[in-house]
Amino acid sequence: MSQPSKIWLSSPHMGGNELDFINEAFDNNWIAPLGPNVNGFESDLKTYLKTDKQVAALSSGTAAIHLALVQLGVTHGDEVICQSFTFCGSINPIFYQGAKPILVDSEPQTWNICPNALEEAITSRIKKGHKPKAIIAVHLYGMPYQVDEVHAIAKQYDIPIVEDAAEALGSTYKKQNCGTFGEFAALSFNGNKIITTSGGGALVSKNQATKDKTVYFATQARDSAAHYEHTEIGYNYRMSNIVAGIGRGQMQVLDKHVSLRRKMHQFYKDIFKKIEVINLLEEQNDEVFSNHWLSAITIHKKAHFTREDLRLFLLEDNIESRPLWKPMHLQPVFKKCPYYGGTVAEDLFNRGLCLPSGSNLSDDEKSRIETKLKSFLKQHGHI
Repeated sequence: MSQPSKIWLSSPHMGGNELDFINEAFDNNWIAPLGPNVNGFESDLKTYLKTDKQVAALSSGTAAIHLALVQLGVTHGDEVICQSFTFCGSINPIFYQGAKPILVDSEPQTWNICPNALEEAITSRIKKGHKPKAIIAVHLYGMPYQVDEVHAIAKQYDIPIVEDAAEALGSTYKKQNCGTFGEFAALSFNGNKIITTSGGGALVSKNQATKDKTVYFATQARDSAAHYEHTEIGYNYRMSNIVAGIGRGQMQVLDKHVSLRRKMHQFYKDIFKKIEVINLLEEQNDEVFSNHWLSAITIHKKAHFTREDLRLFLLEDNIESRPLWKPMHLQPVFKKCPYYGGTVAEDLFNRGLCLPSGSNLSDDEKSRIETKLKSFLKQHGHI
């Protein structure tokens, strides 16, 4: 018997008009990392975010965080706070600058940086003579972090926030778009995101001067001269005109993709509404609007199964699911980094699972997922 077709966790979803922008770039020989698609994509993002801030298109969300830290003056010996429960792309740029990550636990409502642990980390580092140079706050799985609380603490101690909105394009907090709260904000257009450019990202910064500086660093920090003159270290981080063309086409379907992701969240909510041992990550109130980039669940400790039992059961039918992020303070490469907080992030990793959430899942694929989930729950006595 042949294996059923793969149902992916979150696969790219093209809108149909991407090739129009790509073909235009080819027709006009705009292949280099500059051109009308780059300018247009940046303008589209700025318009979508409803912001006076400026957007620079880059090669990845990680590059965006890196250039934010560069412009904040983070350097060797500095310390930068980041939530532990995230992808390594949030943390690695701290090391690129020779700085030290200070890792902080999450809170159980949004799964994002815990305000109490954040303040504990700040006061502790200040007592040790190391006031943090920046805070990286992440909107995990598209769920906005506690913006008011976190930014109040940052303001109290005069520490700038780099907002990691890589997973949160289309999410809002008090009707303001994620990606517009921080001193800088990183976006991602990786293949599995709400919209994709195959690989890419952007840095949102406060004004034209910071955007110009971002582009300068992203294009090898070339000074204004007829020859190649360099007075600072730069990076090859600029988005190409071809890639940006994909992004322009994707922007036309962004709201549709957000709506479809949210419908997938409701799909799971309907399945689990009477299942007490499964909790779905949800908005806590009407002030929060999540794009539900990934629908994620936690398994209650009293359940007759583990998240790994469920993951492997789905995999039998070629349905991809994935454990939640393993906290950075538990990763071998980061285990020596200072950590503040309790065991919320660790517990989420041990009990959590991301379910297929793509905006392009067919009715037949959703039926397979529902059938498999209900079969599993019935086998374990929860239906």
